[in-house]
Amino acid sequence: MNKEEKYPPINVLNVMRGFRTPDLPHAVTPYRFELRNGEKHRIKQIRQTHRERVGKAYHYHYVVLTKEERYFHLVFDSGTMIWRVVQEVDSELFFG
Repeated sequence: MNKEEKYPPINVLNVMRGFRTPDLPHAVTPYRFELRNGEKHRIKQIRQTHRERVGKAYHYHYVVLTKEERYFHLVFDSGTMIWRVVQEVDSELFFG
């Protein structure tokens, strides 16, 4: 299984921060995304974030809560400029 099959690319509407401001606490802030199957999700809240160095690029990890009360782990690769969905996360991991 290759990377694209395991972690499929997604379309994301996001904002790239140029300078720090309280309204944009993250360097890259996702607002909504679309999966390959056509499902569209609006992000209600960013629950967790972290950044990791991968070669010369960074991977920005986000666990987001959608308006439909579903959790997803999304990753933005600054080297390829591609967003990927890692998995849908069970809310039990946060509240269980």
